[in-house]
Amino acid sequence: MEQTSKGRGADAVALPGLIDLQVNGYRGVDFSGDSLTDESFVQACRQLLEAGTTAFLPTLITSSAAIYARNLPILAGVLGREEFRGRVLGIHLEGPFISTEDGARGAHSAQWVRKPDVAYFKELIDLGQGTVRLITIAADQPGAEEVSRYASSHGIAVALGHHMANEQDLEKLVAVGAKALTHLGNGVPALLSRHRNPVWAGLANDDLAATIIADGHHLPPAMLKTFIRTKGPGRCIVISDASPLAGLPPGEYWSMGAMVRLEADGKLFNPATGYMAGSSATILACANHVAGLDLAGLNELGQMCFYNPLRLLGISPKQVRVEEPILFDAKERRVFQE
Repeated sequence: MEQTSKGRGADAVALPGLIDLQVNGYRGVDFSGDSLTDESFVQACRQLLEAGTTAFLPTLITSSAAIYARNLPILAGVLGREEFRGRVLGIHLEGPFISTEDGARGAHSAQWVRKPDVAYFKELIDLGQGTVRLITIAADQPGAEEVSRYASSHGIAVALGHHMANEQDLEKLVAVGAKALTHLGNGVPALLSRHRNPVWAGLANDDLAATIIADGHHLPPAMLKTFIRTKGPGRCIVISDASPLAGLPPGEYWSMGAMVRLEADGKLFNPATGYMAGSSATILACANHVAGLDLAGLNELGQMCFYNPLRLLGISPKQVRVEEPILFDAKERRVFQE
């Protein structure tokens, strides 16, 4: 993290980079959509990398068998290109092994949710041609332990989320290899038991790192502060959860099977349900939100936005190609791309 006098801010110092483990699409390109092509995926990757993302995982949400059969090979083929080596690090499968319960399911379609099934998981891995690096599963579903055990034994990181899991559910999954929680505080019903709920259970489990959507809308500042203080920067991972509408102007859009609204302040939600519909932010914007709240300095940002996500995936920092330096101005509490 060298000091630099180039560009904006003579007192800025270099961050190692910004890694995003959850990107669902960008500028109108939906990685889980039926119109995805090699060309549109390449365009989205290039634009996202130009917008301050050092490296990322394209994410497929809970989808039909036809979409998995169509889109996973597209993603895998592009990931194999030299242009994206060290920058597009693999695929995140967020589902289909999640809860069917409203709220816990989030914006995922109940139609395509499946019970955890190792045989079907193997099919998805094969379709992804060995590029699946992370899977999100519900810890409270029958079969979750078997999927977690299989994934972990084959070098695929397991995160737990979109569930109503209790402490015992999480402990069982940790015992068979689960390492993280997917967007802690989100993917749960709006109303929860005040004492016994999956947010408290996840926050209290010291064996699970927490990915957190720091876009300024998914988690209020007090909750974000509590998560970081409780888990500690060493067990927090900042993600964007960028939707296909990230990078687009405010308006109403059809996305993920519903009409959603993107407001001028960046909030993206389904007005019919009130639930969030992904994020409109990039990882750069999320790092800025955390820095602007004075919740992290240089070292903490480096942990939560670079080293921790790579450690979860089992990827060495040396395998990441940093082409556009990311700088942090501690005086202005600002992160920017050189």
